[in-house]
Amino acid sequence: MNLTVIPTSIPDVLILEPRIFGDDRGFFLESFNAQNFQQATGLKDVFVQDNHSRSEKNVLRGLHYQISHPQGKLVRVVVGEVFDVAVDLRKSSPTFGKWVGVNLSAANKRQLWIPQGFAHGFLVLSEYADFLYKTTDYYAPEHERSIRWDDPDLGILWPIEGAPMLAAKDREANAFSQADYFD
Repeated sequence: MNLTVIPTSIPDVLILEPRIFGDDRGFFLESFNAQNFQQATGLKDVFVQDNHSRSEKNVLRGLHYQISHPQGKLVRVVVGEVFDVAVDLRKSSPTFGKWVGVNLSAANKRQLWIPQGFAHGFLVLSEYADFLYKTTDYYAPEHERSIRWDDPDLGILWPIEGAPMLAAKDREANAFSQADYFD
């Protein structure tokens, strides 16, 4: 198989490592293969949208989610490095309110699967980063929600010195205690 699955502290959030074929000319990898993804993870999710963002060092995007039309996300970095975070917002889950953070980079070529029912965010650690993600539902801005990146109830240990660069919606985000959750 061309894909290795590594569990995280939240069982539904998975680190995926593709098989890399390299030599002195460079490398080749399959960034996505539906059959391999399903076989390795047991998931049958269908991706409907691909997104690409570029951000500068210390940009923090998130914590975002869609309360209606929730999105599963398969994310990776093709230039630079980020600290990527998923927060469980499923009230019925034993890991409700817990978070997991993973370094994703062009060097390690890891991907992170974040299922529906999670908030997602990332902090850029390198001078800039190109971040790619596949989603299982379309972007629906009227259903988008944000939770404060520095919420004390979550206690996310972001590897940052000083204040991050935030979008207005992230500066005005709700506290975790005031967020809309999933059942």
